[in-house]
Amino acid sequence: MNDTPPRKAVHKAADDRLALYDALLCLKTREELDAFLADLCTPSELRAFAERWAVARLLDEQLQSYREIASAAGASPTTVVRVARFLREMPHQGYRLVLDRLKTKA
Repeated sequence: MNDTPPRKAVHKAADDRLALYDALLCLKTREELDAFLADLCTPSELRAFAERWAVARLLDEQLQSYREIASAAGASPTTVVRVARFLREMPHQGYRLVLDRLKTKA
């Protein structure tokens, strides 16, 4: 049995992702983003996003051990290691892009 999704489903998923990106990019304020994400995500999904972002910010500061970061962010050590790997090794560099932009904005 073939476990690969049909080509049409893959293209639809990509189109849906792009439509989501467009929706996020059209929001203008924190309040608008909060309202949209509250409708789009479950509370636990939002907590997970916020937790990963807290871990990324703490890792970027380079002031604490992974264990201390996990404790401060309320995250598991596995989450800290995963976010650290994305900051260091992954080609997308999304965390790095946003961290650097926020530094120059401040």
